[in-house]
Amino acid sequence: MQHLSQITTGSSPGLRIAITGGTSGLGLALVDALSADGAQVAFVARHAERVAVVEREHPGSHGIVGDMARKTDIHRIALQLLGRLGGLDVLINNASDLGPVPLALLGDTECEDFERALQVNVLGPFRLTKALLGALASAAREGRGALVLNVSSDAAVNAYPTWGAYGASKAALAHMSRIWNEELAVQGVRFLALDPGDMDTPMHAAASPDADRSALKQPREVAQEIIATIRDLLPPVNSIITRRVS
Repeated sequence: MQHLSQITTGSSPGLRIAITGGTSGLGLALVDALSADGAQVAFVARHAERVAVVEREHPGSHGIVGDMARKTDIHRIALQLLGRLGGLDVLINNASDLGPVPLALLGDTECEDFERALQVNVLGPFRLTKALLGALASAAREGRGALVLNVSSDAAVNAYPTWGAYGASKAALAHMSRIWNEELAVQGVRFLALDPGDMDTPMHAAASPDADRSALKQPREVAQEIIATIRDLLPPVNSIITRRVS
């Protein structure tokens, strides 16, 4: 099976992949797995110290400090992503916010907590994707394919008490993904809202501190599932995994 570093389209080796929320949980697992496979990886997170550590641990990766909840950060993030990757094939909108912690009934949720969930989980992905649509469409025209993966949740379709801010925002993200997929199919840009399942992450621990961690999926396992999804949805020339002749 080929590594991403061996896959070349035109003058750009490997897939160019951007990941938000890339310094913990699933985002960090994706940085690990994709970097190991030779992808060109850029990741975004809020805390400069943590970004520097993850970048140092993954030589060749590109860390960008920015807050997906802040409209004023998005244009800079998009410019830095494109500048460091030289274009974009895959955007993974992974950064998420629970809303109130501890989780609260909707009637007890502060407006500011609900707004923060919407900012991070819906408006952030909307703004960043919008800023990167030109680059994604260009990749599709070049035959590289273009894909936006929005990390969703079963809370987007199931009404769980106390998960209101998170669930409502993830439902909006999932439906936005479907609409964009319909609108941009003609340009070759594909969108998918993906539910990774319950994972053993800091976010899950904050939401459900008493959960049995042994029953949760490991982020590294989900990262491999996402890699397989990318492989299936992009043209063969850009597949993450191709069958290696034994």
